[in-house]
Amino acid sequence: QVQLVESGGGLVQPGGSLRLSCAASVTIFTIGSLGWYRQAPGNQRELVATISSGGSKIYADSVKGRFTISRDGAKNTVALQMTSLKPEDTAVYYCWGNWGAGIWGQGTQVTVSS
Repeated sequence: QVQLVESGGGLVQPGGSLRLSCAASVTIFTIGSLGWYRQAPGNQRELVATISSGGSKIYADSVKGRFTISRDGAKNTVALQMTSLKPEDTAVYYCWGNWGAGIWGQGTQVTVSS
């Protein structure tokens, strides 16, 4: 069974940085595209960023220039480097993989607050 496990969430002040990591239980080359989504209370889950197996990246307009997605085939991980964080970035962040109908991690909380 393919699993994704996130880590790296937490509490950070506005303007700060966090790095999220997602570890896959299989080689990520078999998963294809990977990405990060987020869901704030009362909101629908939304795309943050995706990265294809070839390295092509897509970002939500709200995070362009602040967040960077990357993947490491040797470690079977996908990471999200978040900088210049804003209170509106507060959400549960989910790792996603293009496996079958799509697989999700359990989520990690990111809170941006002073």
